[in-house]
Amino acid sequence: MGRVRNGSYAEYTCALSNNVFVLNSSMNWADLAAIPESYATAWACLHQNMRISKGDTIFIRGGISALGLAAINIASNIEGVTVFSSTRNIENQKLLTENGCDSIFIENEKLGEEVRALCTDGVDSVLDIIGNTTVLDSLKMVKKGGYVCLAGFLGGGESLQFNPPANLPPAVNLNFFGSFMFGSQHFPISDIPMQAIIDNVASAAYRASPAKIFSFDNIADAHLLMESNKAGGKIVVEL
Repeated sequence: MGRVRNGSYAEYTCALSNNVFVLNSSMNWADLAAIPESYATAWACLHQNMRISKGDTIFIRGGISALGLAAINIASNIEGVTVFSSTRNIENQKLLTENGCDSIFIENEKLGEEVRALCTDGVDSVLDIIGNTTVLDSLKMVKKGGYVCLAGFLGGGESLQFNPPANLPPAVNLNFFGSFMFGSQHFPISDIPMQAIIDNVASAAYRASPAKIFSFDNIADAHLLMESNKAGGKIVVEL
Protein backbone atom coordinates (compact mmCIF):
# COMPACT_ATOMS: atom_id res chain seq x y z
CA MET A 1 0.00 0.00 0.00
CA GLY A 2 1.39 3.37 -1.02
CA ARG A 3 4.03 1.82 -3.29
CA VAL A 4 2.41 -0.48 -5.83
CA ARG A 5 -1.17 0.31 -4.74
CA ASN A 6 -2.73 3.67 -3.85
CA GLY A 7 -4.78 4.29 -0.72
CA SER A 8 -2.42 4.63 2.25
CA TYR A 9 -4.53 7.41 3.78
CA ALA A 10 -7.89 6.62 2.20
CA GLU A 11 -10.88 5.91 4.45
CA TYR A 12 -11.66 2.87 2.29
CA THR A 13 -9.49 1.02 -0.19
CA CYS A 14 -9.35 -2.32 -1.97
CA ALA A 15 -7.00 -5.08 -0.89
CA LEU A 16 -5.97 -8.13 -2.86
CA SER A 17 -8.03 -11.10 -1.69
CA ASN A 18 -4.79 -13.11 -1.59
CA ASN A 19 -3.52 -10.72 1.09
CA VAL A 20 -6.49 -11.17 3.43
CA PHE A 21 -6.16 -13.66 6.28
CA VAL A 22 -8.00 -14.61 9.46
CA LEU A 23 -6.40 -14.08 12.88
CA ASN A 24 -7.46 -14.99 16.39
CA SER A 25 -6.12 -12.38 18.80
CA SER A 26 -7.14 -10.13 21.67
CA MET A 27 -4.41 -7.59 20.86
CA ASN A 28 -5.47 -4.02 20.13
CA TRP A 29 -5.43 -2.68 16.59
CA ALA A 30 -2.39 -0.46 17.07
CA ASP A 31 -0.26 -3.37 18.27
CA LEU A 32 -1.55 -5.63 15.50
CA ALA A 33 -0.86 -3.00 12.86
CA ALA A 34 2.85 -3.03 13.66
CA ILE A 35 3.22 -6.73 12.87
CA PRO A 36 2.15 -8.02 9.42
CA GLU A 37 4.39 -6.28 6.87
CA SER A 38 7.64 -6.38 8.85
CA TYR A 39 7.23 -9.88 10.25
CA ALA A 40 5.82 -11.47 7.09
CA THR A 41 8.68 -9.98 5.07
CA ALA A 42 11.27 -11.03 7.65
CA TRP A 43 9.88 -14.58 7.79
CA ALA A 44 9.94 -14.87 3.99
CA CYS A 45 13.50 -13.56 3.76
CA LEU A 46 14.81 -15.85 6.49
CA HIS A 47 13.00 -19.06 5.58
CA GLN A 48 12.50 -18.83 1.83
CA ASN A 49 15.41 -16.73 0.57
CA MET A 50 18.08 -17.49 3.18
CA ARG A 51 16.89 -20.99 4.14
CA ILE A 52 17.79 -20.44 7.77
CA SER A 53 18.24 -23.58 9.86
CA LYS A 54 19.32 -24.74 13.31
CA GLY A 55 22.87 -23.72 14.18
CA ASP A 56 23.26 -21.03 11.49
CA THR A 57 25.14 -17.79 11.99
CA ILE A 58 23.42 -14.90 10.22
CA PHE A 59 24.04 -11.18 9.81
CA ILE A 60 21.23 -8.62 9.74
CA ARG A 61 22.61 -5.50 8.07
CA GLY A 62 20.42 -2.55 9.04
CA GLY A 63 19.10 -4.19 12.18
CA ILE A 64 17.64 -1.06 13.78
CA SER A 65 14.92 -0.81 11.12
CA ALA A 66 11.47 -2.32 11.69
CA LEU A 67 12.29 -5.13 9.26
CA GLY A 68 15.69 -5.66 10.84
CA LEU A 69 14.28 -5.92 14.36
CA ALA A 70 11.60 -8.35 13.17
CA ALA A 71 14.25 -10.52 11.51
CA ILE A 72 16.37 -10.49 14.68
CA ASN A 73 13.30 -11.49 16.73
CA ILE A 74 12.46 -14.41 14.47
CA ALA A 75 16.02 -15.65 13.96
CA SER A 76 17.00 -15.47 17.63
CA ASN A 77 14.07 -17.73 18.51
CA ILE A 78 15.31 -20.51 16.22
CA GLU A 79 17.35 -23.08 18.13
CA GLY A 80 21.10 -22.60 17.88
CA VAL A 81 21.02 -19.59 15.56
CA THR A 82 23.59 -16.85 16.23
CA VAL A 83 22.55 -13.36 15.15
CA PHE A 84 24.96 -10.56 14.24
CA SER A 85 23.79 -7.08 13.29
CA SER A 86 25.05 -3.60 12.51
CA THR A 87 24.16 -0.02 13.35
CA ARG A 88 25.69 3.38 12.67
CA ASN A 89 25.09 4.49 16.25
CA ILE A 90 26.44 2.66 19.31
CA GLU A 91 23.46 4.02 21.29
CA ASN A 92 21.31 1.47 19.43
CA GLN A 93 23.21 -1.44 20.96
CA LYS A 94 20.74 -1.87 23.84
CA LEU A 95 17.72 -2.09 21.53
CA LEU A 96 19.42 -4.65 19.29
CA THR A 97 20.47 -6.77 22.27
CA GLU A 98 16.98 -6.66 23.78
CA ASN A 99 15.56 -7.96 20.52
CA GLY A 100 17.90 -10.96 20.46
CA CYS A 101 21.12 -9.86 18.75
CA ASP A 102 24.24 -11.72 19.94
CA SER A 103 26.98 -9.46 18.52
CA ILE A 104 26.79 -5.90 17.21
CA PHE A 105 29.09 -4.14 14.73
CA ILE A 106 29.38 -0.47 13.87
CA GLU A 107 28.39 -0.05 10.23
CA ASN A 108 31.29 0.79 7.89
CA GLU A 109 32.40 0.12 4.33
CA LYS A 110 34.81 -2.66 5.35
CA LEU A 111 32.44 -4.57 7.61
CA GLY A 112 32.90 -7.70 5.51
CA GLU A 113 36.56 -7.85 6.54
CA GLU A 114 35.65 -7.44 10.22
CA VAL A 115 33.14 -10.27 10.05
CA ARG A 116 35.62 -12.52 8.26
CA ALA A 117 38.17 -11.82 11.00
CA LEU A 118 35.67 -13.18 13.52
CA CYS A 119 34.22 -15.97 11.35
CA THR A 120 37.04 -17.11 9.08
CA ASP A 121 34.77 -19.35 6.99
CA GLY A 122 32.11 -16.65 6.79
CA VAL A 123 28.53 -16.50 8.04
CA ASP A 124 25.75 -18.67 6.63
CA SER A 125 23.66 -15.79 5.34
CA VAL A 126 23.20 -12.02 5.31
CA LEU A 127 19.95 -10.06 5.25
CA ASP A 128 20.97 -6.72 3.75
CA ILE A 129 18.37 -4.01 4.35
CA ILE A 130 20.74 -1.10 3.59
CA GLY A 131 20.91 -2.01 -0.08
CA ASN A 132 23.06 -1.03 -3.02
CA THR A 133 25.64 0.83 -0.94
CA THR A 134 26.52 -2.26 1.12
CA VAL A 135 25.52 -5.39 -0.80
CA LEU A 136 28.92 -5.91 -2.46
CA ASP A 137 30.57 -5.81 0.96
CA SER A 138 27.88 -8.14 2.35
CA LEU A 139 28.81 -10.73 -0.28
CA LYS A 140 32.29 -10.88 1.26
CA MET A 141 30.85 -12.05 4.61
CA VAL A 142 29.23 -15.25 3.36
CA LYS A 143 30.62 -18.76 3.30
CA LYS A 144 30.49 -21.13 0.33
CA GLY A 145 26.88 -22.12 -0.30
CA GLY A 146 25.56 -19.21 1.75
CA TYR A 147 22.99 -16.55 0.91
CA VAL A 148 22.75 -12.77 0.68
CA CYS A 149 19.16 -11.50 0.58
CA LEU A 150 18.67 -7.88 -0.48
CA ALA A 151 15.46 -6.65 1.15
CA GLY A 152 15.71 -2.88 1.56
CA PHE A 153 17.35 0.33 0.44
CA LEU A 154 17.93 2.31 3.62
CA GLY A 155 21.17 3.61 2.15
CA GLY A 156 19.44 5.04 -0.93
CA GLY A 157 18.50 3.74 -4.33
CA GLU A 158 21.50 4.76 -6.43
CA SER A 159 22.37 2.39 -9.25
CA LEU A 160 24.94 -0.29 -8.50
CA GLN A 161 27.88 -1.12 -10.75
CA PHE A 162 27.87 -4.91 -10.57
CA ASN A 163 30.19 -7.25 -12.47
CA PRO A 164 29.29 -10.84 -11.51
CA PRO A 165 32.68 -12.46 -12.27
CA ALA A 166 34.45 -9.79 -10.22
CA ASN A 167 31.91 -9.07 -7.47
CA LEU A 168 30.07 -12.35 -6.86
CA PRO A 169 32.09 -14.86 -4.83
CA PRO A 170 32.00 -18.45 -6.14
CA ALA A 171 29.09 -20.56 -4.83
CA VAL A 172 27.46 -17.64 -2.96
CA ASN A 173 23.78 -17.01 -3.67
CA LEU A 174 22.42 -13.46 -4.12
CA ASN A 175 18.66 -12.86 -4.18
CA PHE A 176 15.99 -10.23 -3.47
CA PHE A 177 12.66 -9.99 -1.68
CA GLY A 178 10.15 -7.15 -1.33
CA SER A 179 6.86 -7.03 0.56
CA PHE A 180 5.10 -5.83 -2.60
CA MET A 181 5.44 -9.40 -3.89
CA PHE A 182 2.92 -10.72 -1.35
CA GLY A 183 -0.35 -11.66 -2.99
CA SER A 184 1.26 -12.56 -6.30
CA GLN A 185 0.95 -16.06 -7.73
CA HIS A 186 4.20 -17.39 -6.32
CA PHE A 187 4.14 -15.49 -3.00
CA PRO A 188 0.72 -16.01 -1.39
CA ILE A 189 0.37 -14.63 2.13
CA SER A 190 -0.93 -18.08 3.09
CA ASP A 191 2.68 -19.30 2.98
CA ILE A 192 3.44 -17.14 6.03
CA PRO A 193 2.49 -18.53 9.48
CA MET A 194 0.83 -15.29 10.57
CA GLN A 195 -1.13 -16.85 13.43
CA ALA A 196 2.06 -18.31 14.91
CA ILE A 197 3.77 -14.94 14.54
CA ILE A 198 0.89 -13.17 16.31
CA ASP A 199 0.95 -15.79 19.07
CA ASN A 200 4.70 -15.27 19.55
CA VAL A 201 4.14 -11.52 19.86
CA ALA A 202 1.32 -12.05 22.37
CA SER A 203 3.54 -14.32 24.48
CA ALA A 204 6.42 -11.78 24.33
CA ALA A 205 8.67 -14.21 22.45
CA TYR A 206 8.79 -11.48 19.78
CA ARG A 207 9.12 -7.79 20.73
CA ALA A 208 6.81 -6.20 18.17
CA SER A 209 5.26 -3.28 20.03
CA PRO A 210 5.05 -0.08 17.95
CA ALA A 211 7.99 2.24 18.44
CA LYS A 212 5.56 5.18 18.48
CA ILE A 213 1.80 5.64 18.02
CA PHE A 214 0.49 8.91 16.56
CA SER A 215 -3.03 10.22 16.14
CA PHE A 216 -4.00 11.14 12.58
CA ASP A 217 -3.91 14.83 13.55
CA ASN A 218 -0.18 14.44 14.24
CA ILE A 219 0.65 12.57 11.07
CA ALA A 220 3.25 15.17 10.06
CA ASP A 221 5.19 14.33 13.23
CA ALA A 222 5.01 10.65 12.30
CA HIS A 223 6.59 11.38 8.94
CA LEU A 224 9.30 13.52 10.52
CA LEU A 225 10.18 10.69 12.90
CA MET A 226 10.26 8.18 10.06
CA GLU A 227 12.51 10.38 7.94
CA SER A 228 14.87 10.95 10.87
CA ASN A 229 15.71 7.20 10.95
CA LYS A 230 15.41 7.31 14.73
CA ALA A 231 12.15 5.45 15.26
CA GLY A 232 13.68 2.12 16.29
CA GLY A 233 10.74 0.08 15.04
CA LYS A 234 7.35 0.41 13.38
CA ILE A 235 5.41 3.70 13.49
CA VAL A 236 1.62 3.41 13.77
CA VAL A 237 -0.95 6.12 12.94
CA GLU A 238 -4.41 5.71 14.47
CA LEU A 239 -7.43 6.92 12.49
